[in-house]
Amino acid sequence: MSIADPAVVADKQQDSHRDDKHLIAALGKAIGAENVTSDSSARYLASRDASIFHAGTAGPLCFPKSTADVVACMKIAAAHNRAVVARGAGTGLAGNAAPLGNPVVLSLTTMRELLEIDLDNGVAWVQPGMVNLQLSKALAPYGLHYAPDPSSQQVCTIGGNVANNSGGPHCLAYGVTSAHVVALEVVLSDGSVVTLGGLDAESAGYDLRGAFVGSEGMCGIVTAAAVRILPVPAAVQTMLMSFGEVSQAAATVSAVIASGIVPAAMELMDQRCIQAVERFAGCGFPLDAAAVLLIEVDGAPGRVSAASAQVMELAEANGAFEVHTATSEAERGALWKGRKSSFGAVAAIAPDYYLHDTVVPRSRLVEVLTQIYDIADRYELTVLNVFHAGDGNLHPILAYDARDDGVAERVAAASREIIEVSLAAGGALSGEHGIGVEKRDFMELMFSAVDLEQQSRLRSAFDPYCRLNPGKVLPSAHSCSDIGELRAADGNIWG
Repeated sequence: MSIADPAVVADKQQDSHRDDKHLIAALGKAIGAENVTSDSSARYLASRDASIFHAGTAGPLCFPKSTADVVACMKIAAAHNRAVVARGAGTGLAGNAAPLGNPVVLSLTTMRELLEIDLDNGVAWVQPGMVNLQLSKALAPYGLHYAPDPSSQQVCTIGGNVANNSGGPHCLAYGVTSAHVVALEVVLSDGSVVTLGGLDAESAGYDLRGAFVGSEGMCGIVTAAAVRILPVPAAVQTMLMSFGEVSQAAATVSAVIASGIVPAAMELMDQRCIQAVERFAGCGFPLDAAAVLLIEVDGAPGRVSAASAQVMELAEANGAFEVHTATSEAERGALWKGRKSSFGAVAAIAPDYYLHDTVVPRSRLVEVLTQIYDIADRYELTVLNVFHAGDGNLHPILAYDARDDGVAERVAAASREIIEVSLAAGGALSGEHGIGVEKRDFMELMFSAVDLEQQSRLRSAFDPYCRLNPGKVLPSAHSCSDIGELRAADGNIWG
C-alpha cells in the first residue's frame, strides 16, 4: 500500500500528533492559535502536492501572515529539532512540497499581498503567496504585466515559482522565473533574515539570488520578492498551424529559430492531445491534424506584422496544410485556453495521468517523441504530447486508470524509460517542474559524484542544519539528511 493512501497517512499523522503538543502550543503562542492546526484532514491535504506518486506526512500546519511569523516558526521548529517545509498552492508536479519526515509545514498562501509597485525601478514587491495571474491583473491598469506564465498560473504562487524556477509558454522569449527575480527577502534555517540580490544593475559579490532561485525550498523561505514588471506588448499575433505529420511541425520550429525570429511562444500538441482538448474545451482545434503549432509573436506592430508573415511562410514551406490567425482577443484567448486546458482534458480519455518534464535538443524532438510513443505502446499506456517546442521542454502525458491492477508499476517503468531516452539524447531531467522526489534518484544519471557533492555543499552553505525540505533533489549519497528515515516515509515507488 502506498503512503499516498489516506489511511496510511492518517495513521502516521495520528502517531506523530501525540508527540507534538508542546510544539503546537509554542507555535500557537507565537503566531496565534487560530493560525496553527493539527487537524488530520488539513495535514493530509498538506501531505502532498499535485504529483501522483509522491506524498509524505505533515506535522503541525502553520499559516504565517508576515516575515516575523515565519521567523518565529523557524526558531520554534529549531528549538524542537524539527524540519520545516514551506508550500504555496501545491501545484508542483515533482513532489517538491510533499513533507517528508513529519516536519512543520508553513503554508504561505496567507501571505498574498502586493507590497509595492516601483515604477521607477520597474519592479513589484510581492509576498510569496500571491497568485501568479493576480499579479498581472493588478499591474494591468499601469499597462504592465509579469511575464512568466506557467500553465497553472491561475492558481500557482510567486513563491512556488521562485522555488522551482518555473517557466511557461512565454519563457521562450522572456525567460524563466530567474530572469525576472531581482531581489528576495529570505528567512534562513536559523531564523535570520537576509536579502539576496538587489535593485542595482550589478549587485556586489556572488549571485546568491541566482543560486537560490530553483533551490526547491532547501535553502530558505522566501517572504518577499522583487520581480521585474514589463510593458504589455503593443501588438500580439497568435497563429494556429496544422500539420499532417509531427515531424513537419518540429521542422517548422527549427526553421523559425534558424531564421532569427524568437517568438514569444511556440507550443506543439499532437493529435491525441488535440482531440482531447477539443472535446474538453471546444476551442476550434482541427481534429484531423497530426500536430498543431500555437505560435505567438509580440512587440512593436511593424515587427509583429513582418515576423508573423515570415513564420507563416516557413510553416507552409514545411508542410502546414492550414494556417489560422486569431482575429480578436476573444479568439486568441480561446486558443490559449485550449493549450492551458490540455492537462485537465486528459479526463476525456482516462481518469488519471502522469505528466513528464524532460528537455531535449530541438534537433532530436522527432526522434525522442517516436521513442516515447513506442514506450507507451509497450507498457499498454496512452500517451498525449503537448510541450514547449521552442526550447524542447517535453510534457508527455501518460493517461491511465489507477484502478487497473499493476498500472502504477507500468507507469513508473515507462516513466523511467522516458527519462533515460531524454538524457541519452543530450537532454535534461527537468525544464520547469523541478527534481523534488520524482527525479531525485535519477540525478546520478546526469551529474557526476563531484557535481552532486558541490550541489550538496552549496545547499549546506545556506542551511547547515539540513532543516529545510530535507530528502529532496539530492540522492542519498549526497544528501545531508537522514535519508533512510525519509525514504521510508516518502512513498517513492521509483526508488
